[in-house]
Amino acid sequence: MSSFDFAMTIALGSLFASVAASPSPPLLLGLLTLGMLYLGQNIIAFCRRWAPLQRVVDNTPLLLMADGQVLEGNLRKANLTRNDVRAKLREHNVHQYDQVTAMVFETTGDVSVLHGEQANSLDDDLLRDVRGV
Repeated sequence: MSSFDFAMTIALGSLFASVAASPSPPLLLGLLTLGMLYLGQNIIAFCRRWAPLQRVVDNTPLLLMADGQVLEGNLRKANLTRNDVRAKLREHNVHQYDQVTAMVFETTGDVSVLHGEQANSLDDDLLRDVRGV
């Protein structure tokens, strides 16, 4: 889910609650507004296939760790701490920092950890468009 999708979900939920819970705005106007928001979200989702608009609407992934080293500057950009990094490493069953080839803060807010025995064989395409690579 992109940040735009998240914002649209919140807006739709708020509008739906307002329409359902109060007599103002009238039900028909509320339903029309819900339909317009839904249509707008679909138009933006379709237009995201065009790279310049995708860069405006979506976040870009951010590299947090490379070859076992934590990138402190990128942690600050992502508003994460070393405690967050350690928790994600434990979650991904990492035993040593040098097992980690890359840790990426994804556009969805998730953290991906690329690690393992064959760390040197990481396909470059996996880190394409990741800031900090």
